[in-house]
Amino acid sequence: MKRILAILLCTLFYTAASSQVRKAPAYPLITHDPYFSIWTFTDKLTDEPTRHWTGSEHPMVGVVEVDGKPYRFMGQLEKAYNQLVPTADKGNYTVKYSLVQPADGWVDADFDDADWKVGAAPFGNRNSEVATAWDGRDLWVRRRFDIPDRDLGSLLLKLDHDDNIIVYLNGDIIYRHNGWTEEFKYHEIHDSIKGRLKKKDNVLAMHVVNTAGGTYLDGGIVEEKEQEGGEILIAEQTDLKFEATQTVYTFEAGGIDLKLTFTSPLLLDDLDLVARPVSYITSEVKANDGKDHDVRIWMGVSSTLAVHTPSQEVVAERYTSQGLELLKAGTVEQPILQRSGDGVRIDWGYVYVAVPQSQKSTQYLSNQAPVFGSSEGSGVHFSADQITGRSIMMNTILDYGTVGSKQEEQFVMLAYDDLYSVQYFGENLRPWWNKSGNNAIENEIQAAADSYKQVFSKAEAFDRELRQETTDVGGSKYAELCIMAYRQSVAAHKLLESPQGDLLFMSKENYSNGSINTVDITYPSSPLYLIYNPDLLKGMLNGIFYYSESGRWKKPFPAHDLGTYPLANGQTYGEDMPIEEAGNMIISTAAIAKVEGNAEYAKQHWDVLSAWAEYLVKEGFDPANQLSTDDFAGHLARNANLSIKAIMGIGAYAMMADMLGEKETAARFRKSAEAMVPKWMKLADDGDHYALTFDGQGTWSQKYNLVWDKVLDLNLFPEEVKRKEIAYYLTKQNKYGLPLDSRRDYTKSDWVLWTAVMTDNDRDFKALIEPMYKYAVETPSRVPISDWHDTKNAEKQNFQARSVVGGYFMKLLEKKIRNK
Repeated sequence: MKRILAILLCTLFYTAASSQVRKAPAYPLITHDPYFSIWTFTDKLTDEPTRHWTGSEHPMVGVVEVDGKPYRFMGQLEKAYNQLVPTADKGNYTVKYSLVQPADGWVDADFDDADWKVGAAPFGNRNSEVATAWDGRDLWVRRRFDIPDRDLGSLLLKLDHDDNIIVYLNGDIIYRHNGWTEEFKYHEIHDSIKGRLKKKDNVLAMHVVNTAGGTYLDGGIVEEKEQEGGEILIAEQTDLKFEATQTVYTFEAGGIDLKLTFTSPLLLDDLDLVARPVSYITSEVKANDGKDHDVRIWMGVSSTLAVHTPSQEVVAERYTSQGLELLKAGTVEQPILQRSGDGVRIDWGYVYVAVPQSQKSTQYLSNQAPVFGSSEGSGVHFSADQITGRSIMMNTILDYGTVGSKQEEQFVMLAYDDLYSVQYFGENLRPWWNKSGNNAIENEIQAAADSYKQVFSKAEAFDRELRQETTDVGGSKYAELCIMAYRQSVAAHKLLESPQGDLLFMSKENYSNGSINTVDITYPSSPLYLIYNPDLLKGMLNGIFYYSESGRWKKPFPAHDLGTYPLANGQTYGEDMPIEEAGNMIISTAAIAKVEGNAEYAKQHWDVLSAWAEYLVKEGFDPANQLSTDDFAGHLARNANLSIKAIMGIGAYAMMADMLGEKETAARFRKSAEAMVPKWMKLADDGDHYALTFDGQGTWSQKYNLVWDKVLDLNLFPEEVKRKEIAYYLTKQNKYGLPLDSRRDYTKSDWVLWTAVMTDNDRDFKALIEPMYKYAVETPSRVPISDWHDTKNAEKQNFQARSVVGGYFMKLLEKKIRNK
């Protein structure tokens, strides 16, 4: 009996394991820059709408018709609603409102609100989107409405609010939330509440509280419409392959196999290709049952890709150019570079959907998705060549005709022309691909179409190479982490040229504070770019060097950032990180010198590098109370890991001075760094490990900055320091990794991977890496991988979609430098 039970349990385990397709917390589909970035947050492509990395819906939908029967394989068809109590995006309306605490009973339908003010919605201070300005603390709103004399279907509250809100319907609470949204969300209204609605004089009452920053309120009630046409089945997803530049799905539907490949060819040795804002969606079909089938694929892309919120009005058009069929959409307003911040989607420029005219393709625009499976076929009704509205669908039909066992292939291209990408010290910069101002996006799309086969093959070859070399250096789980990181890191940047002719590769500090070109984002991201194109790391440093060298930044250490994305007009972060950023800039520059075998780049910036190195000698060893890159953990004085960064920075500067032939300078700074090491060991010593701070007995922290001693061959610290730390770390691991330090259970995965490189054997390296992989594939936080998570429950703490995961490549960097 026990043996039978064991067999059953093993069978169940195997079945569960074999059906598990999760390879990452979220999967990149279209990834180019912080605005043009579309992901799916689920393992099955049909389980949710596709999304921008912030979580806002950026819908792409796909349906394959096999012999007239429709199967959905991507995204979700947009639901249709009757506007029972319309929101402002569907029509103008006014409400009664109060800015002072109303009397008891204000939520009831029979409350006397005769003395309340009358105002048009929306309310708030959200740029040009509001009809009635409001930026106080509290807003109370009452809205009367009638309902039609018929049975109602499912009702939902449609609401966009900033900040905390309580919503009542005829005195009953129907929704409560602390926090804010930046687009409409739909919330079910329970049937028991719906049953108490009256034909006349119902009241929707809302109280919103502004806790800080922005304000907004727009709310109504919608009735979900029944789906028109016949039933749309769901294609069976049979596989998911996830590589550095490609995400590949396979499906079965009605006797055919469908292979769907998303390719964003971010090949870092080709800057023009990296800068070209065009991705491919390739669909390959063939019969799997020995029969012939009539096959068509419909793909819909929403104009929501070109707005900050779906309520913004857009204009869309259809046209042909240079052998292409094109659909184009963008906001009517076109507020170029007028919106900055973290949780922001672009609302200027234009999104494009294009196909070669040589394919059997049809394109059209519509205000909603077509109807499938009806008696009228697909329900396609061709629109005018230009329409204006909200959430316009850009539709492409790929007609494969009769499909047998031979595989048939067609592709669609998605592109984005942002017109101007970044404001750099007062000057609006065009994207790299159009830095002259004489190019057109149609040329880039045509180049993408013409080179499709070549680019696709290069992307596949690069993916194979990256997987192989990361597996060779760190094992299969390390390889998977690097693959997860690749597109996410690259797509958190924008490639530009400065007015001075310098390459700029400017990061956005995603899901944090939205800073542009943050130095302590560049530093952890650097390994990826040092491996594949150090010019891109120079592009992250150039703006910071210019800020100091131009005299705009006058302090003896580097700035934290250049502004708030996309406005790079000077630091906007509220506090400096003197030792952190000085160490980061010097070490990153030294790493470029190490990889390139010369210090010519450092020579261009030697004066400012020298000033920063002198600052580290003076202030770096025993840091005063200040922030480090782990600013979420708060201020620390006498931070032992930050002290290591200063020592590494001084040593790295000495290395570069030696490469430049400045022997006296090299000797002086090398001597300073060497003198600090035994002092550090004495002050930080806490028995079997080294403490978090010089005066913090009983504490500990990851000394991840020490990795550069090994990677740059500085050899300042005795090997015993690394060995003692690693041995101690291995006793402190939780299920999902090594905590950042002794204060909390959370960690930073990029730092753990740096710490792992300090090991001197594969066993210890993998012991630190495997919990990081486990976190990645088990975290309940289904977002582009967060670099800050809890090591006990795998939940993200805040960050997501950040470029710092480029730091996962530190092990590969160390090997490449060692093998040079």
